[in-house]
Amino acid sequence: MVGNLPAESTSFIGRSVELTTLDGLLEQHRLVTVTGPGGVGKSRLALRTARRIEGRYPDGVWWVELSPLRDRNLLAATVADAFDVFDQSLRTACEALCSWLADKRPLLVLDTCEHLISACGHLIGELLQTSPGLTVLATSRQPLGRPQERVFPLEPLAVAGEALTLFKERATEAVPHLSFADPAREAAAADVCRRLDGIPLALELAGARLRLWSVEQLATRLGSRFEVLADTRVAALPRHQTMRTAIGWSHELCEPLERLLWARLSVFAGEFDLAAAQHIGAGGPLPACAVEQVLAGLIDKSVVRTRLEPSGRFGHRMLDTIREYGLRWLDELGETPEVADRHARRFRRIAHEADRAWMGPGQLDWYVRLEAEHADLRTALEHLLATDPEAALDMAGSLWFVWFCCGRLREGRGYLQRALDGCPGPGPYRATAVWALGMCAFLQGDFVMAHRLGEECARTATDPELRLRAAYLYGGSVLMPGDPERALGILDPALAQDTGFSAGRVLCALARIYALTNLARHTEASAEAVLLRDECAARGERWMRAYADYMLAANALALDRPAEAAAHARAMLAGKRLLHDSFGIAIGLDLLACAVTAQGEGEDGALFLGVGQECWRTVGKAQMGAPELTAVREQCERRARAALGDGAYDSAFGRGVATGLDDGLALALKGGLPDGS
Repeated sequence: MVGNLPAESTSFIGRSVELTTLDGLLEQHRLVTVTGPGGVGKSRLALRTARRIEGRYPDGVWWVELSPLRDRNLLAATVADAFDVFDQSLRTACEALCSWLADKRPLLVLDTCEHLISACGHLIGELLQTSPGLTVLATSRQPLGRPQERVFPLEPLAVAGEALTLFKERATEAVPHLSFADPAREAAAADVCRRLDGIPLALELAGARLRLWSVEQLATRLGSRFEVLADTRVAALPRHQTMRTAIGWSHELCEPLERLLWARLSVFAGEFDLAAAQHIGAGGPLPACAVEQVLAGLIDKSVVRTRLEPSGRFGHRMLDTIREYGLRWLDELGETPEVADRHARRFRRIAHEADRAWMGPGQLDWYVRLEAEHADLRTALEHLLATDPEAALDMAGSLWFVWFCCGRLREGRGYLQRALDGCPGPGPYRATAVWALGMCAFLQGDFVMAHRLGEECARTATDPELRLRAAYLYGGSVLMPGDPERALGILDPALAQDTGFSAGRVLCALARIYALTNLARHTEASAEAVLLRDECAARGERWMRAYADYMLAANALALDRPAEAAAHARAMLAGKRLLHDSFGIAIGLDLLACAVTAQGEGEDGALFLGVGQECWRTVGKAQMGAPELTAVREQCERRARAALGDGAYDSAFGRGVATGLDDGLALALKGGLPDGS
């Protein structure tokens, strides 16, 4: 199935009536919001419903978890990320998303909207207006307030029915041999469910306590403690108050060090591993060597959830309501500034480590890690922008590869501009940030701004590596609009420096090869591309190596060696697929289509152009408006139409569009068409 639905972490109990009702509402309405207090099961119901009905949506079901997001300005970009729409144009993220969804029929699930009510309502309104095939399912503690919204208030589980079933199941998960055959134990379990109002999360927290107490003891303790912990100062609906009280009760029953770690770990916006927990959680009465054991206690009590990731790493996280309680407790302890600073320093250091390692064999591992930790990178940057502008400038510049190698140009441009605005004077981090901002503008096709920033960076660069990077930006800003001779005049003096293997040198070498290709110096360009590819391969670098493969393919095609060109294009696509480089995949598909068409395989060529068109739609402006890239695509289409005729060409192209990017890439790398097509 197309989509990105997360796995269900625990068994799903009951809710058959709610599932049927929600299913029916989504058939009749384009916006349905499931509302209710924290812990009532909104997200679980939405996930189970989405999984049940995903076959109804030909363009998939897409899940967007909004709880880690705090900046409303990044909402549209976050939703676009879920669809793999890494638009690199100058359009707004909302415009790009509307364009992408305009002719599609997906279900979009926005989970946990309550802290972004206004922004979610505005974005959903825009999407529904411009995308007639879109349906939206939202979860929120309150309605979004849209005119077309159908609100589905989710009630707690029936105390004598599904709540009791859920509690028993969680109880036997905690204590596998526990039996409820005894009527007294059954009655005690029902009493627990009644006191907790049938709220699923409260029942799960209570069930975890059975590792220490009997059901009867739990019911007794719960009854006596609830009256003490109920916060009559806070005006809240009874069920909201029940959930607060249940979490407060669980907090009271934690050991002092567990409460401390709970508070400190609540600073994480996303998942964290043991090393991160030790770094952020240790201090004072909690030494680093004790964090693992204390964390295990929080996991046993269902305060922290854990899962084994495909990499073999254990990822831990807190549910929103648990995290919110921890943040309030962190404030009560007076540790919020210190822990937030520690969190930001950690991710600033990670940004430096990744920057140093990006051009080496760990590139793919860093890509995977930083994608997983992106919510916390954002959190750290936001904190530094508010508290330490110079550190924010340093971190934003250090993440250059995240912004333009990993498809986050618009987000990077926003952070870099904010950081530069916060540090308007000269400083040790300004030139790198200016260069990174210029690169974001360059890859968005804003060559005027890129040229200006390239000049500034060249004037202020104080080390050879930064001068190389500035030369690439400055040279590229004249190369892409069509002046390769002038570009060589900028690049060649920079490359005369002997700086060894570095991002700046590799970028300049690639731009030089591109300029030589545009000047029809194909043999020379091919020889330099081989050297660049082999140098990258020897160091385990993949991102730039793939672009060297692209240049080898382009020059082989120009030298009338289409089979060789196709092989290089496929090598390029294999590398770009690993790093999800949408722009690289788009230009690679165009070039592969041209190569196979030149071999007489016009049907394959038309199909790959169709797949490529869908990829260009995620990038933004087709061929980025570059004359050379546009020429490749137009030449391929002319040849394929001439070979096949318009009808056969349109049919094969349409199959490529319908195939989808993942399946289309698989076909491209195999080098053939699907059976029966």
